[in-house]
Amino acid sequence: MKPIRLVCGTRRSREQFSNETALGRSLTLYKHLIQPQLHLFDNNSLGLSTIYNSAIQFAQQHPAILVFVHDDVWLSDLFWTERIAEAVAKFDVVGIAGNKRRIARQPAWAFVTPDYKWDERQYLSGTVGHGKGFPCEIVSSFGPSGVEVKLLDGVLLAADSTTLVNSGLRFDEQFAFHFYDMDFCRQAELKGLRMGTWPLSVVHESTGAFGSPGWRDGYARYLQKYGS
Repeated sequence: MKPIRLVCGTRRSREQFSNETALGRSLTLYKHLIQPQLHLFDNNSLGLSTIYNSAIQFAQQHPAILVFVHDDVWLSDLFWTERIAEAVAKFDVVGIAGNKRRIARQPAWAFVTPDYKWDERQYLSGTVGHGKGFPCEIVSSFGPSGVEVKLLDGVLLAADSTTLVNSGLRFDEQFAFHFYDMDFCRQAELKGLRMGTWPLSVVHESTGAFGSPGWRDGYARYLQKYGS
């Protein structure tokens, strides 16, 4: 089996990543059990799309199952590597939360209007914990996991590097942070790749930055690119 390689950008130093971030701290718990590879962009000031594309380019010569993940994610599943391997065996691109449909001018995987109206529950999929560490403060259960979707939350995305390389799927670097995941899913759909959610226990520390100037700029770029 190909190695699992976490791809993460962090503003912190490598030492600070291990000691201070949710992802780094959670990884130390598993160091004696599993040894996933870590492609860490420390002291990072580049957009996520840029560093994620760099990791895909590296994987052309060093194939792996790539897991693009934020540094404020706590991996609370003792069997997370097995879960990732199972997921990419079924879907081309995998996440932990998503939407089974996509509608015009949709501003996020879960929202259907720019004023953050949630989509109907029948279309949503996945479960995400929220808070600082585990046990977490809140668990958001959107709907059943393990189903095919059209949009995924970018907090964690996984794919076999061979699939990305052979299909030519890349991240659009005009989306430095906001909407990089929406665009990635649109491009995956256009290339005929199957996307789906998978049950994986994680805790996300951030609640997002919807409505911020950066988010509004990303939304405008997204609409300009697709027109709807």
